[in-house]
Amino acid sequence: MSHGWGYAADNGPDTWVENFPVAAGPRQSPIDIVTGEVEYDPDLVALAPSYDPSTSLDILNNGHSVQVTFADDADSSSLTGGPISGTYRLKQFHFHWGSSDDKGSEHTVDGKTYPAELHLVHWNTKYPCFGEAVDKSDGLAVIGVFLEIGDENPHLQKVVDALDSIKRKETQTSFIGFDPTTLLPSSLDYWTYDGSLTTPPLLESVTWIVCKQSISVSSTQMGKFRNLLFSGEGETECCMVDNYRPPQALKNRKVRASFN
Repeated sequence: MSHGWGYAADNGPDTWVENFPVAAGPRQSPIDIVTGEVEYDPDLVALAPSYDPSTSLDILNNGHSVQVTFADDADSSSLTGGPISGTYRLKQFHFHWGSSDDKGSEHTVDGKTYPAELHLVHWNTKYPCFGEAVDKSDGLAVIGVFLEIGDENPHLQKVVDALDSIKRKETQTSFIGFDPTTLLPSSLDYWTYDGSLTTPPLLESVTWIVCKQSISVSSTQMGKFRNLLFSGEGETECCMVDNYRPPQALKNRKVRASFN
């Protein structure tokens, strides 16, 4: 499925449309959120994430990012409220980041970029499993959280401490008892729009929920992410940096806000 996609000049985002024509589709992500054009929607309700730390399973380097995977055979870790209807189960979270502190996020706000962005990926339980939901127009809900340079984040440090053990592609280790609630900002005000996966196959199946408030990360913590490798055992070392897709055209979509 991957066709060797990545983030280098020869296989990066500008080339994805060759193997994944949907890359030029009507609801691609990420986007630049232009706050002056956002519509406040008073009908948007509060997000209601409910995560059980016991569902945290493992952390892995998948060759494109670092990902923490969760047991999703019950509603123990799930999302309701916000712009979605029904219950969406947490499948995994992962990060995108830059080679320096001035870039790395996928979404931008009025052109502002952040050093990293966290994505919490949930699937709609009206479908039997993640695999069935992933290509449905309402199949996925992803919470996006910006990371902004500031104080060291003690909750994020638990992730950072595990990175040395998954430095190379296709390595993983157990990651039990992590509460992803600790990575959410104190305010869950959000922007929302209809979008897509930001990595191939770029399916247009995501209700995006982008938090207005960022969380802190220190420059030292960001440096640990940049020590990860795109490459596997026996391959030429290639640092995992700039693993983000740039903003895509909004086209005919509206971005709504839960706040005025």
